[in-house]
Amino acid sequence: MPSLPSKTLETFPNPAPQRDFTIRMRIPEFTCLCPKTGQPDFGTLYLEYVADKACVELKALKMYIWSFRDEGCFHEAVTNQILDDLVKATKPRFMRLTAVFNVRGGIYTHVTAEHRKKGWNGSLPPSAWHVDPTGAGQTP
Repeated sequence: MPSLPSKTLETFPNPAPQRDFTIRMRIPEFTCLCPKTGQPDFGTLYLEYVADKACVELKALKMYIWSFRDEGCFHEAVTNQILDDLVKATKPRFMRLTAVFNVRGGIYTHVTAEHRKKGWNGSLPPSAWHVDPTGAGQTP
């Protein structure tokens, strides 16, 4: 039976909740539609987080990201919506989502949104991305 897109984000227990450690994911096949033209927008999502009690399950994340394929979304809105949904599902100590969109009209757009749990005093993870798949010449 083929998989289908879904807005459900499943989680699993953090295997080491006693320490801060950074989980990084690069999601290179994000697509949505331009809300003005209906044309497809392509981008790479860079997710970094310090889990508290739960981690996001990868297949569920894949199906969730896929669910935006036919939705009209402004880059800024969809980046913040994805971060909000991930924070709601996992309740992390820290989470950063950077969306690097392919060129549109001669303009590259990078949108970064962050969440910090109230009272969390850990150090922010340094950015660890070394390749910008858009060719824009900068890492997020």
